[in-house]
Amino acid sequence: MRTIDPGLAAHLAAGVTTLCRCWRVTRGDGVVLGFTDHDRDIAFDGVTYEPESGFDASEDVSATGFVVGGLEALGALSSDRLDADDLAAGLYDNAEVAVFLVNWTTPAERHLMRLGHLGEVTREDGAFRAEVRGLAAELDEPKGRVFRHTCDADLGDNRCGVDLDDPVFRADGAVTAATDRRRFTASGLEAYSAGWFERGRLQWTSGANAGRAMEVRAHRASGGLVVIELWQPMHFDVAVDDAFTVTAGCDKLFATCQAKFDNAVNFRGFPHMPGNDFALSYARAGDVNDGGPVVG
Repeated sequence: MRTIDPGLAAHLAAGVTTLCRCWRVTRGDGVVLGFTDHDRDIAFDGVTYEPESGFDASEDVSATGFVVGGLEALGALSSDRLDADDLAAGLYDNAEVAVFLVNWTTPAERHLMRLGHLGEVTREDGAFRAEVRGLAAELDEPKGRVFRHTCDADLGDNRCGVDLDDPVFRADGAVTAATDRRRFTASGLEAYSAGWFERGRLQWTSGANAGRAMEVRAHRASGGLVVIELWQPMHFDVAVDDAFTVTAGCDKLFATCQAKFDNAVNFRGFPHMPGNDFALSYARAGDVNDGGPVVG
């Protein structure tokens, strides 16, 4: 049961109200932004909630039980505080969103209506629409380990243990020619065999995309020419001499972990787990193995 601030409860009971909504967005990089549908600035808890910021929200939907409720956040990309480049760079991915009901004459009289995170963000005609997922959405996410053949660790994390700062698994390169925002040829990677950086992470260290990163889809090498293809196009054009750092990729298979990274002892999958064929197999009359029945 929610406990409403006594001052706000009295204000609501008065019949005539001065209410507005405020949204606090906390990005993963620590930047905190405040927005309101009121026509003046409102400040509380060290955050200033600005009006006319190009931010609004749809109807808030809730339900009993564990049904995932939510709302949609709407905004104009022309706002000084909501930048299209930041959205494209993923700075708002999974950002925390807190929605307050506030008495704008006395901001201390407020109530936290919803706490959630930004989900899918779509952009069209200079505006954006972002799904705000409630806390119950986390109940839909798999928790704990999954029994499967492939590894469930992230390459280079504490469970994996591979040192991605090792020059064997890390390289610095530069663009020599760009086909588009996804495909380009590069220097600095000639010592590595084709495919070595596939599924790896490429981060730009200079150029228009500096600071942004993308997963490598393909790494080809032929006749001294190295071609890199990314899974998704970068937000800005890729230009000659743009520098980057790229790390080796892993397909999560035991054979790769053993041969490429010499890290079989830390493999976090179950490569010898029986598959569906074994689970659905049955004993057949006449099949023998050393005098006994076999399953097949």
